[in-house]
Amino acid sequence: MSAPRLRSTPLPGIGVQYDLMTREDRHLSVVAHRDGARTVSVYRADDPDSCAQSLRLTGSEAGALIDALKPSHHSASLLYASDLGLVAERIEVAAGSRWNGRVLGDTRMRTDTGASVVAALRRAEAIPSPAPDFRLAGGDILIVVGTREGVDAAAAVLGRE
Repeated sequence: MSAPRLRSTPLPGIGVQYDLMTREDRHLSVVAHRDGARTVSVYRADDPDSCAQSLRLTGSEAGALIDALKPSHHSASLLYASDLGLVAERIEVAAGSRWNGRVLGDTRMRTDTGASVVAALRRAEAIPSPAPDFRLAGGDILIVVGTREGVDAAAAVLGRE
């Protein structure tokens, strides 16, 4: 199977248009607007220059579609999946969690799961590489990196009431 044919064209004052010719010689295009919106267009099979359908998406709708198209899509909290078997995922500390008010080291997460907390997001603040004495709070979002199994186990640890 040959590589997809993708061409980009700058659209001054608008954004960039990406044209894709599929292996079935179908023409699709995406206009990436400067404001974050996207316009997805599908062209007629019998006339690849004639648009059959066009759909304008907001930036967040386009992001949701991109997530759905990724083969690594497992959940809304998944941030990244690598070819090496590592994933990065957001895990929230629930207000009713037994860890609310306790320090990260008490969870024994890295020791018991092999997954690492690489950052904590609290309100509008990011805390990179939180130390074992970092005090968890309900509503914290932890960025956890590890194998799929390790991250799932970390989510289970944090979900314990």
